[in-house]
Amino acid sequence: MDILPVPPLSQDLYYQSYSQVGVLFASIPNFNDFYIELDGNNMGVECLRLLNEIIADFDALLDKECYKDIEKIKTIGSTYMAAVGLVPTTGSKAKKSISEHLCTVADFAIEMFRVLDAINYQSYNDFVLRVGINVGPVVAGVIGARRPQYDIWGNTVNVASRMDSTGVQGKIQVTEDVFRLLSGHYRFLCRGQVSVKGKGQMLTYFLESWSNEGPLQSCSQSLERRGSPCIQTKLSNAPIATSYGVKAQNIGPGPTSSNNSILYLPSISVDMEMEV
Repeated sequence: MDILPVPPLSQDLYYQSYSQVGVLFASIPNFNDFYIELDGNNMGVECLRLLNEIIADFDALLDKECYKDIEKIKTIGSTYMAAVGLVPTTGSKAKKSISEHLCTVADFAIEMFRVLDAINYQSYNDFVLRVGINVGPVVAGVIGARRPQYDIWGNTVNVASRMDSTGVQGKIQVTEDVFRLLSGHYRFLCRGQVSVKGKGQMLTYFLESWSNEGPLQSCSQSLERRGSPCIQTKLSNAPIATSYGVKAQNIGPGPTSSNNSILYLPSISVDMEMEV
């Protein structure tokens, strides 16, 4: 595992705290509807073969130079978990800002949608992605002596998972902290107050597209040249309420484009489906 400074011994506890890490959960909520055990599909094996192809294609994105800072943590069923900002910044390597890291993971999420669209086209399926992103402090470590597992823990991880589980199919739901850091580089749709079990009311946003100022990463620019960067879904669309439109406010440390706009939706209550 290349993010570990040295291979941990079985009797030692390896852990490291990070102050700012971007955490992504991406799930395919309608995969369970697709999975079925029948003689015709080798008792579900063919369904799992397709899921493996999807996850492997997501993994292949991480081979791109612009996504080298993203670390895949694990898969949980059809949910993909990854984080950015875990690579130790030692030696002469320049330390990236958290905004740059979040742009990387946001672009990765956008490209995950395109990968899944391509698989849907080839396999005549209609899988849909649902993504949640959060940012904040985490503790990373390796647990266990047999098949040790590298993982990350903390409130940041739990909230990122809830951004996925309380999200909308075909959308990237982010917390207010993510919005503040990226509002100058992406366009957002304010979903409003979302009721999350264990957290109460949380103000969340849908990351919709790149702003006129543009993204920070080279991968984003190449994606933008390939077509519209807007996140769309074949199965469901978030309701548009143009009467709630207002100018973006400069509420974060990142620059905010004067042309950047946010649409506000009425408050919505959603129960959490999964906890980490």
